Amino acid sequence: MEKKEFKKKFPKLAEEVELGKGKSDIQFEVEPPTPRRKFAGYSPDIIDFLRRCDSDEDALEIIDYMEKRGEIDEKYAVFLRKQLEEEGLRSFGEKKTPGYYEREG
Repeated sequence: MEKKEFKKKFPKLAEEVELGKGKSDIQFEVEPPTPRRKFAGYSPDIIDFLRRCDSDEDALEIIDYMEKRGEIDEKYAVFLRKQLEEEGLRSFGEKKTPGYYEREG
């Protein structure tokens, strides 16, 4: 528990500890903050999945699957298929390899 949280939950006890008035032997230990990961809590979207594909067939399968599940609407699915056909798979961005989020985050 961090000092700030402890003070909020136990204001009188925290005051005694800080002023040295109580009979307690409690000492606060300060932990270094953990570095925040860039992608912590990030939820990949369809473009992220398409960037992991190795072929147009894989990409079409992803688009069909996401459309069927209702995660993208029909209009966006048509747009993505057209982009794939006309501009190619890498038009969605360079390939994301396993470990991408750990390296980048």
